[in-house]
Amino acid sequence: MQISPATPISPGRSWLFVPGNNEHYLTKSAESEADALLLDLEDGVPAGQKQRGREMIAACLATPAGQIRFARVNGWQTGQLADDLKAVVRTGLDGICLPKAESPAQILKLAERLAAIESARGLLPGSVRILAAIESARGLLAAYDIASAHPRIAGLMFGAEDFALDLGLPANRQHEAADLGYARSALVVAATAAGVMSIDGVYPHLTDEQGLRADTRRSLNYGFSGKSTFSPRQLAVIHEVFRPSGDEVAFSRRVITAFDAAAAGSAGSAVVDGQLVDLPIMLRARRVLERSELG
Repeated sequence: MQISPATPISPGRSWLFVPGNNEHYLTKSAESEADALLLDLEDGVPAGQKQRGREMIAACLATPAGQIRFARVNGWQTGQLADDLKAVVRTGLDGICLPKAESPAQILKLAERLAAIESARGLLPGSVRILAAIESARGLLAAYDIASAHPRIAGLMFGAEDFALDLGLPANRQHEAADLGYARSALVVAATAAGVMSIDGVYPHLTDEQGLRADTRRSLNYGFSGKSTFSPRQLAVIHEVFRPSGDEVAFSRRVITAFDAAAAGSAGSAVVDGQLVDLPIMLRARRVLERSELG
């Protein structure tokens, strides 16, 4: 199915969940340093507050913002998705985060609903993207098919706590989610193969800065594009970890300079600080410099 090209969604380092029924948090989140907001109608909003959340998110979207804004809706199994979409698909929304995605069919059905609402409301066809949350073993096994199901897919997000629930893991899991290493890595591989971004799950221990730093470093080393969080207090650490250090930037510049010089002399590789540098390493060095420009 062909849709009009949507504005590319930048793979932000930080994705901040914001309860859709809390006016204070909605206001403060727009002033935060988060690269993207996940305006929440699912787990962050009690059952009796869903309609209030829809109304407040709609009002929030009417105000211009400098951040990417997705709405996390309630899943297909809840019977509330249609009301969520009716409320939040409007000017100001960049995308929908679909929780508990487990099949391409769910994505295609959502894409069809989005197309109908865009048409009815005069929105650019294809402008509302989809971030699919992988939160179960079934979803992980279908992750690549989900990520490549439709041009609206902007990325995959890992729902660590629901995934742990699905596996039957204990409540006091390892702080750094090392027990979910396979799942995290597999999600990145699926997203990368499909050419979309990958967002890691939250680090739930809000006062453990050292643990947050280690967990975010794991996110970066697995290859995630960014990380989600419940708390604005975690944003600075997430950004710091995803921002290349001065040493990394300096090394990357040396790599590019040496490789370019070698290529000019008809050589396919160079040696930098005792390390053999070939084309893949040079291209990774360019990505480091691109990340350093995010601030």
